[in-house]
Amino acid sequence: MCGFAGFLFQSIEFDVESIARDMANAIAHRGPDDEGVWVCSEDGIALSHRRLSIVDLSPAGHQPMHSASGRFVIAYNGEIYNHADLRTEYSDRGISGWRGHSDTETMLAGFELDGITATLEKSTGMFAFALWDRQECKLTLARDRFGEKPLYYGWQNHEGKRVFLFGSDLAALKQHPTFAGQINPDALAQLLSYAYVPASISIYRGLHKLEPGQILTVSPSDQDPCIDQYYDQRQAMLKGIENPFVGSPQDSVDQLSTLLEKSVSRQMIADVPTGAFLSGGVDSSAIVALMQAQSSRPVKTFSIGFGDKFHNEAIFAKEVANHLGTDHHELYVTPEMALEVVPEIASAYSEPFADSSQIPVMIVSALARKTVTVSLSGDAGDELFAGYNRYVMAQRQFSRINTIPMPIRKAISGTLGLFGPTAWNQLERLIKSLPNSGPGISNLAAKIPKIQNALNATSVDHLYQKLTRFHDDPYRLLNGNVGNAAAKSVDLPPANIGNDIEQMMASDLLTYLPDDILCKVDRAAMAYSLETRVPLLDQAIVEFAWSLPLDYKIRDGVGKWPLRQLLYQHVPKSLIERPKMGFGIPIDGWLRGPLRTWVSDLLSVNSLLAAGEFNVEAVDQIWQAHLSGEANNGHKLWPILMYRAWQS
Repeated sequence: MCGFAGFLFQSIEFDVESIARDMANAIAHRGPDDEGVWVCSEDGIALSHRRLSIVDLSPAGHQPMHSASGRFVIAYNGEIYNHADLRTEYSDRGISGWRGHSDTETMLAGFELDGITATLEKSTGMFAFALWDRQECKLTLARDRFGEKPLYYGWQNHEGKRVFLFGSDLAALKQHPTFAGQINPDALAQLLSYAYVPASISIYRGLHKLEPGQILTVSPSDQDPCIDQYYDQRQAMLKGIENPFVGSPQDSVDQLSTLLEKSVSRQMIADVPTGAFLSGGVDSSAIVALMQAQSSRPVKTFSIGFGDKFHNEAIFAKEVANHLGTDHHELYVTPEMALEVVPEIASAYSEPFADSSQIPVMIVSALARKTVTVSLSGDAGDELFAGYNRYVMAQRQFSRINTIPMPIRKAISGTLGLFGPTAWNQLERLIKSLPNSGPGISNLAAKIPKIQNALNATSVDHLYQKLTRFHDDPYRLLNGNVGNAAAKSVDLPPANIGNDIEQMMASDLLTYLPDDILCKVDRAAMAYSLETRVPLLDQAIVEFAWSLPLDYKIRDGVGKWPLRQLLYQHVPKSLIERPKMGFGIPIDGWLRGPLRTWVSDLLSVNSLLAAGEFNVEAVDQIWQAHLSGEANNGHKLWPILMYRAWQS
């Protein structure tokens, strides 16, 4: 895993090589082992690269790398897991004189033999790259099928002349003198709603994220890039649904086992030490079990825990590790340790990002990097095998609420909205004080908005988006000069694939997985120069998962059935079956406690006024309600705090 950057230009009015080197140095954490710059002033192209050496540690892996004929020059980030097979094929077809054994060299050979699109269609892996065609004077940018590796791009103006910037990280693009840095208010609204900025926009006007499975081509004289889809996830999903798996449920487990064993085996290949994140849940435990089954030595595994028992999975991870016989490393996180990480988040995430589990992911990445350079993870299991409880919950909620006519639902929702959190908290205390009230109710003030969301939903997808948003009306939190709520929508486009639950899964695979989960892990790990790999995102596994009937995935209301059955072949069921926790932190208590001073500084009236983007009164209401204990607003506050920290 590495980092790259570069730019297209039409005339030389600055020190091109120096700027290209500055761009690369800004992302040195993505590649601390080597650096390289290549400039062709005649064509108007500059490429720069930072290398994290994983496969072929020799100078033969240096980038930017030229193809054998000299036609192509590439700056590349990622790993092609089947590159040894591809190299054998290319050798059989006449390619000889290999300089090393890197996958970068293999890709370049494929580009010369088969072209770019055909080579990518053959390649299994995670990647983003910039490729200059010296014959056609054309730049190609490409990103892997599911969005594991990042890639930003966009035109910027410099004294009336346009420069096309691109790279793995916005921090690199900021080094170019044409970088404008104007905040995109719609991106900020999306951040407040979803805790991430969804592709294809970025936090800056004029700069974009290339979406998964896309190829972009552009030249110095082009007005607009041309974007094509070499892999269409939607079509792959539809193909799976329309051509369902025909075997028995047990056959599906056997097939998944075969596919995942192969994927794990490929992704364990490296010329540096490898390990795995282990939470003790189904997904990571399955990956580690298959790693250990194929390893002659104990696999290094890494977990973190919390003193708060409601967020602590470390005890379960340790039990799984002991059963499998891994070389297990664990670290218990204190609020003070979290406070030390918080200032590093802004630099680790080149645009504001606010999934609070970024803190434990950064800490476990730092822990892993002490002994390994590559770590496998269990990400994508929930999206592929219907693991999120919210899928079933949203479907049930909507089916119940949809029996009530919409006018009545809106009337009930409006009535509930007449009362604020204080009133609902008082009602909850009153109910609990009544004789024989039993267990009563809890957290009523937080549940009322969710009830209103359900009442106002027009479809399951509409309800699902409301359930997964932190702020239903983010423009209310913004200064009126920044955004206009009446003219905007924060809804992400529906996937329009399959039944209700498959629709939610598809939406997550297209947006939440690449823009939140994969972004979170990539940026956190790369902050410590750690490569992460995701075996469940092998193309064959993704397409197989979409061919499985839904009742093969969800049984008795519990998701991930085939993945669980696979795991139980290696780990006793008793070590796995427990309520799902997720990789979260006790954010509500930390904001009132050890992080309180940090929050107060970022959200002070003077600080917010100076920043200019926020409605000071609206933000302060959320903070004061949280501080007083009237409401648990930690996850509503975190996107605001992450933006302010990134901005500061």
